[in-house]
Amino acid sequence: MYRDFLILGGAGLVGTQVVRHIVNTFDAHRIVVGSLFEHEARSACERHEREFGAKVSFVPAWGDLFLPAALCHSRRAELLADPAKRAALLNSLYGPFDEAFDQNHLVQLIRSHRPDVIVDAVNTATGLSYQDVFDGAAKVLERIGPKGFDSEHTLDLETFLLSQSVPQLIRHVRFVHRATIEYKTKVYLKVGTTGTGGMGMNIPYTHSEDSPSRKLLAKNEVAFGHTGLLFLLARTPGGPIVKEVKPAAMIGYKAVQVKTVQDKHGNSSLFANKPTTLGLGTTLELRDAETSYETVGELSVAIVDTGENGLFTRGEFEAITALGQMEYVTPEEIAQIVVRELRGATTGRDIISALDGAVLNPSYKAGLVRSVALKDLRAVEKQALEDGTAVPSIALGRLGPPALSKLLFEAALLKHVYETMEAIETVSAIALSAALEQALREVRFDSLAPSIGVPVLLADGKTLLRGPRINVPEKLGHSTQIEIKDGDIDAWAAKGWVDLRPSNMKVWKRRVQRMTQARRDLRVEGSAAATLESYMSHRFQIGEVVAWIFNNEMGGYRLK
Repeated sequence: MYRDFLILGGAGLVGTQVVRHIVNTFDAHRIVVGSLFEHEARSACERHEREFGAKVSFVPAWGDLFLPAALCHSRRAELLADPAKRAALLNSLYGPFDEAFDQNHLVQLIRSHRPDVIVDAVNTATGLSYQDVFDGAAKVLERIGPKGFDSEHTLDLETFLLSQSVPQLIRHVRFVHRATIEYKTKVYLKVGTTGTGGMGMNIPYTHSEDSPSRKLLAKNEVAFGHTGLLFLLARTPGGPIVKEVKPAAMIGYKAVQVKTVQDKHGNSSLFANKPTTLGLGTTLELRDAETSYETVGELSVAIVDTGENGLFTRGEFEAITALGQMEYVTPEEIAQIVVRELRGATTGRDIISALDGAVLNPSYKAGLVRSVALKDLRAVEKQALEDGTAVPSIALGRLGPPALSKLLFEAALLKHVYETMEAIETVSAIALSAALEQALREVRFDSLAPSIGVPVLLADGKTLLRGPRINVPEKLGHSTQIEIKDGDIDAWAAKGWVDLRPSNMKVWKRRVQRMTQARRDLRVEGSAAATLESYMSHRFQIGEVVAWIFNNEMGGYRLK
């Protein structure tokens, strides 16, 4: 069934059990065990080799999945301390997507190992939300004085930008989307989180900050934002099967032992206390130097190791797993569900399938009402055009992508000049180009399209009819100028300009030929020929034509 697996977070509590259950269930050939640190990945592989022998090839892989491969082995504090590395991180997050995709560590892992199945057991929500955007915001606000931001202190501003969870999550899922399609991953299964262990906003447990915790709520936002993006990924043509198992309880445990541990500040010492006198108007120092305190031992304590969830004392573990609190689920139970889902069993625990069953889908009534609305629109538009009180109802440029407006205007010009698709088939591309350019003024497209930011490129390929704004190319930031380079005009015209060049008319002729042939096939073969390739209408309807282009040329159609 499946032979090659990539287990992200494979050295963790859940990931370890997923590996074991995969070996015992599938005829696995190779399992890549991914972890943040090298020693974790290698140790995990060594444990599995001792348990399973040469039955499966275990391959260790390590590094931060959210970073460029060149930086993925460095700790975040080290990266943030280096201006050049911060710049590289900012570019990977906010810069050109293609460049960031090629450099990303996760993408390179998928490209290198080409797994049939990816099980992602990384606690993504915790990793992103606990970069602490709120602390970053507070530091940036401190730098904004009466004269504005202190430009000498860019560290706080850049750290704040790098702590934004939404851009990181979106880019991460886009990387997964493209990499799994390009390298033919069959299944992507995420072991997610609710962010609160199944509890509500009244949750009394945080990662040591006050309750209600802003960081914990941010974790919940990331957790379900991730689910929403995976829901989209599952509905994307050409992608892998996408599933998510979302435990709603505390996960554990790994071991019970006595060990020297650290508190949330990284401290592992016991200190003799210092009495401090409190009073109104006095100052309380929150961070004294540790060297000014006498060390009286180590923070050695009996703990239960719950893996990624942390180390808990007996009192903490007893409280958090008690009835009515976060309670408890074992990693083995999670792994069993994961493997059953990979085998195609209906466990009822796949969040994506649950969403599929719960969302409200298109209705028959809406289909009937649509035809009435379109009929009324055509009647109202015709009267307004005759009265001279309106322009043609083509596009406003507010509904994306930019290609939508461009294609609607081009289709409307073709319909105005030729009325039927059959007429377009008999005309040369050069004649089409000339006829559409001549018709521009007749239908007022020479002013309408440029007015909404959609320029018109005339047949000569050099003259551009434009208005005050141009939507394509898009440019973020303060500058509104962009230098034209080789290939730019073709790219911009394809993306968002009305293109009257003969080369684009050839493209339209090929489209029309495909649509009319599909319509003839439907007449001869009946419902068996009714696919997205079919153009159903006898008439040239510009919206239907553009929808056909989205379905058949851009892969922009729904699966469910």
